[in-house]
Amino acid sequence: MPNEKSVMAVIRAARPTFRNDFDKIAFVVHASFLASGHVLTATGPAADTEFTSPSSSTDEVGIDHWNELADDNYAFLFINPEKGSKKVLVKCLVMNSKLLADALAEGASEPVHLEINVADYVAENGGNYSDKFKNLEKLVTDLDKDIISKLYGSPKTASSERCEGSRPIVTDPAFGFEHEGPQSYVTGIPVPPINPSRSSDLFPGPGAGMYPRRGGFGGDGSMLIGP
Repeated sequence: MPNEKSVMAVIRAARPTFRNDFDKIAFVVHASFLASGHVLTATGPAADTEFTSPSSSTDEVGIDHWNELADDNYAFLFINPEKGSKKVLVKCLVMNSKLLADALAEGASEPVHLEINVADYVAENGGNYSDKFKNLEKLVTDLDKDIISKLYGSPKTASSERCEGSRPIVTDPAFGFEHEGPQSYVTGIPVPPINPSRSSDLFPGPGAGMYPRRGGFGGDGSMLIGP
């Protein structure tokens, strides 16, 4: 999971040159993917070509030409070794004062998307890379939550697979029958549960709302021979 420190470490190691504020935010998008374990395999116009090519290279490349697309647009191609080296195409489009980031994983039907208000995250130019950004932690968190974590879907948890109205299983030791308790519903009709305690005409069980227990066979003196 990327964070502010790991993303800033990627930026400092790459030492990119920024032409404008959009360059800064686009590079944060790129750095967030690297910090999450992805590998850069193409930038700029080559990213589109390599993404659709069945024989594209999986070799890691540098950031040359990363901001040379026309109209301040950006394209990056990554692979994720932890996901079988699936390709991921990331594009950033400038729209007025916003940067629209989209990512499409190989085999996915549609991209994931994040709209970034650039002014919220860029600071006045300074000598250090950390001085060029503000609220970087929030930006990285949003990128991880809305793009990176959604690329491959999330695995189902045990709780999501469990039926919302499920009931614990109760065993009737007298006959070995099992039923769901405290109350189960069959085609919308409520069925009262069986009283779990032993009762008889000598020791009556509970009243309405529960089936009586099946008749005793253990010499308890009961006259009940059935439910």
